[in-house]
Amino acid sequence: MSITAQTVWNNCLEFIKDNIQPQAYKTWFEPIKAVKLTDNSLSIQVPSKFFYEWLEEHYVKILKVALTKELGETAKLVYIIKMENTYGNKQPFTEKIPSSNRGALKSQDVDVPFNNKSPELRNPFVIPGIRNVKIESQLNPNYNFENFLEGDSNRLARSAGLAVANKPGGTSFNPLLIFGGVGLGKTHLAHAIGVDIKDKYPEKTVLYISAEKFTQQYIDAVKKNNRNDFIHFYQIIDVLIIDDVQFLSGKTGTQDVFFHIFNHLHQNGKQVILTSDKAPVDMQDIEQRLLSRFKWGLSAELQNPDFETRVSILKNKLYRDGVEMPEEIVEYVAKNIKSNVRELEGAIISLIAQSSFNKKEITLDLARIIVEKFVKNTKREVSIDYIQKVVSDYFQMDIDTLQSKTRKRHIVQARQLAMFFAKKFTKASLASIGSQIGKRDHATVLHACKTVDNLSSTDKQFRKYVEDISKKLSV
Repeated sequence: MSITAQTVWNNCLEFIKDNIQPQAYKTWFEPIKAVKLTDNSLSIQVPSKFFYEWLEEHYVKILKVALTKELGETAKLVYIIKMENTYGNKQPFTEKIPSSNRGALKSQDVDVPFNNKSPELRNPFVIPGIRNVKIESQLNPNYNFENFLEGDSNRLARSAGLAVANKPGGTSFNPLLIFGGVGLGKTHLAHAIGVDIKDKYPEKTVLYISAEKFTQQYIDAVKKNNRNDFIHFYQIIDVLIIDDVQFLSGKTGTQDVFFHIFNHLHQNGKQVILTSDKAPVDMQDIEQRLLSRFKWGLSAELQNPDFETRVSILKNKLYRDGVEMPEEIVEYVAKNIKSNVRELEGAIISLIAQSSFNKKEITLDLARIIVEKFVKNTKREVSIDYIQKVVSDYFQMDIDTLQSKTRKRHIVQARQLAMFFAKKFTKASLASIGSQIGKRDHATVLHACKTVDNLSSTDKQFRKYVEDISKKLSV
């Protein structure tokens, strides 16, 4: 029986799985595909340059041991990088690299940026007419890595941020896109990277700006016929940090100018850091050529912190504020406020304030009162599990049936409705929604949402389903 690439790779994976953390295995090894086996050389496909570099940096030893066990001492590993080129291009970008060969990678095609030279670069952050060559970074030094605590929910994003801070423009994390829901620390991490770069490389020009302010500056530049000055200003930045990049949605002029600025910075080895409330695949009304570039580097998700991380965040906050609090109270707050870091810290500040103003001791009873008010005043975030339960109950079926592979029309429609409401009521990515509702991919979820929209406008009965379930979820 002849062995195949898949057989060899499966055996390697069994060995690797037993020797690394489950989360690391899921992140770094599940996306890899075995491509071909030639003599003693195994070719594997990885989704980006970033993946290749990370594997070579962190897992080259275990890969060597696993492959040697399968193919002997002369075993070779070849990476095939297949980068998603997003929607428009049918041909993927690929490059073959033998293991431990750090040769230069080909870059994708990019548009030529503006080349006109302007005698004077105008800084949008200074008052017109006052010349100021120093560009203020607009960074908040209070947002640093020291008080951005690491946990399972943010480890990848934080590690990538540290790598960028150590070598801005010199890693594959360019651009680095940090995405996640409200209050999970996107802005904090973006500032922390900038602050660290300024500490390590004082000569570099670092600039933090919100996408909203960037857009307003561009509109002003067009009105004053200073578009080229605007472009030239941003082209001299070494590290550009744009917060809430999803704000560019639908703004074609701003997207176009950002596209040229991005190309210039990227081609010249400058670092771009972006934050967004959603993954690139979920961004609406952003040009495909921009989305493609967002995927060149790393998209790292910030998720809701787990219990241990929430406890660490609270303890760190109390330590920084010089406040002592019994362990059971810290754990009570952490256990009951799960939504995000901002609300978690808000609750502890409220507790300290109540205790201080009313000269009351911080007790578990006081914590219960504060947390109860806090949770009541905080908009409840509906979970995907809860949505599936509501939809299943409405159609009188169990969740296993909803998630099943059956193509029966009423079950398919129930599943599509669950996906539609998961997209509407949660911050989860399409891929995450698909994974939780019957292990589907993001394209299935996208199709489900479009189908629900279409049926709602053409089918009276289906529209009633949508209205009924919407009421149940909004209660």
